[in-house]
Amino acid sequence: MSPVNELLATPASREQCASLLELATREVFQLMLGTELTAAPAEANPHQEVTSMVGLAGQLCGVLSVRCDEKAAALMTSKMLGVEPDKVGAEMCDALGEICNMVAGNFKNKITGLGDGCMLSPPTVITGSDYITYSIADKPALEVRLLFEAIPFSVSLEIHT
Repeated sequence: MSPVNELLATPASREQCASLLELATREVFQLMLGTELTAAPAEANPHQEVTSMVGLAGQLCGVLSVRCDEKAAALMTSKMLGVEPDKVGAEMCDALGEICNMVAGNFKNKITGLGDGCMLSPPTVITGSDYITYSIADKPALEVRLLFEAIPFSVSLEIHT
C-alpha cells in the first residue's frame, strides 16, 4: 500500500492527515505572513469569495484549496507583500495562489516518501461566489477551518486514491 493510501485507510489516519494539513497551513502563515492562526469555532462558516487551488499528481492525486472572503484575501496579500490592505489590487490572486502552493508543498513534504513522488500544478484562483465545483475524489474532502486575524477561512484537500 502506498504511503498516501495508508494515511487515508482509516478514520484515525484521516484525522492524522487533517492534522498534518492544519500544521502545514499554520507553518506557512507563520513564516510567510507572520501570523499565528487559531482554531475556528464549529459554527464558523467562511465566505468563499476567493478560492485558490493547486492540483496534486503522482503518488497523491487531488486538489488542495484555500477559501476565504475578500477581506481575508486582501489582508493575507497585505501581510505577504507589505502593502496596506486598501492598496491591494491585482496582486491578490498571485499572493493567494502562492499561499495555496506553499501549503500544498509543505503538506506533501510532511508525508514520508511523498516529496518527490507528487508534483504540484500552477495555482488557479477563482474570485466570486457563484460557482459549484465537482470532484472525482473517492472520499469526502479533508477540511480544516481556521481563523486568520479573527476571519474564518478553510483549507481543504480532495484526494483521488
